[in-house]
Amino acid sequence: MNEVEIKSVIERYSAISPASYEEFLKGLEELSVSKGTDFIRKDGREFYEYIILDGICRSYLINPSGDEVTISLFGDQSVLSPYITRTREGLSTLNFQAITDTRMVKFSASDFEELMVQNLEFREWGNEVLKHELAMKVSREIDLASITAKERLFKFRELFPMFENLIPHPIIASYLGITNVSLSRLRKTTM
Repeated sequence: MNEVEIKSVIERYSAISPASYEEFLKGLEELSVSKGTDFIRKDGREFYEYIILDGICRSYLINPSGDEVTISLFGDQSVLSPYITRTREGLSTLNFQAITDTRMVKFSASDFEELMVQNLEFREWGNEVLKHELAMKVSREIDLASITAKERLFKFRELFPMFENLIPHPIIASYLGITNVSLSRLRKTTM
């Protein structure tokens, strides 16, 4: 497990003292997930928080028509949606899939909650992760309702440089709230 990588992700959200960081490392478990694997399933029991070290993941749902709808995207050096935002009564409300081979660490959500109660630094870190998650979701909702598909594509490219070349275009189209055909047309006019 590369502790430097883990610390780098943590410090993207909030600084942590060496003593607090050492306490946090005790509960980590490294995990490799192969491309295309759903590592969290909707309505499945879920007990963990996740930090993505490298790779790309998404959260998604299946709509009533049977189509996959991408809700969020996560890349290298990021934190997956916090446990509290993606579970209800211990069951996952979303599917999470590795879009590329992904390396991450996971840790017990209940142990982390206890660490947050005992450690002000991790309480602040957890709050920063939650604020980031909320800001991303609100921004996406506003964009879906108020800007054109072309503007959403430009914003996607700013937020996720290189994703367009690494992940299947139907996933991108779903994230942008458009069809794959519409994405193909947009890409031809914006390249």
